[in-house]
Amino acid sequence: MSKQFIISVVALFIWTMAMGFLIHGWILAEDYAALPNVYRSMEESQGYFGYMLAGHLSLAVGLTWVYRMGKQDKPWLAQGFRFGIALVFLLTISYFLIYYAVLNIPAGLAHQQLIYETVAAILTGIVAAFVNK
Repeated sequence: MSKQFIISVVALFIWTMAMGFLIHGWILAEDYAALPNVYRSMEESQGYFGYMLAGHLSLAVGLTWVYRMGKQDKPWLAQGFRFGIALVFLLTISYFLIYYAVLNIPAGLAHQQLIYETVAAILTGIVAAFVNK
């Protein structure tokens, strides 16, 4: 494992944690709090924070690995945008449509999740490309 791989994992871990907090811990927090039978409260969630860290670390390793395997000798910004679009189709749309089908949440919340996470996924692809230039 190279130094650059580790730097990328750390950067993407911090980025995905920050995006997750921004979207789900701040922007959508009130929407989640209004559904106590679906989502854990902020207080209860703290007991599961280790799982959150492990999940984001796993995501950062996977993102780094996949990006570096497909990296081409082309401009990094375009590659990052392309990778972000792939993330939208691989992760965002599939996960949040499945969550909407399984969870008893309002359509408006599902739409917000899709929109915010789509933007975050595209930006994540760009961050991955930037860190791995």
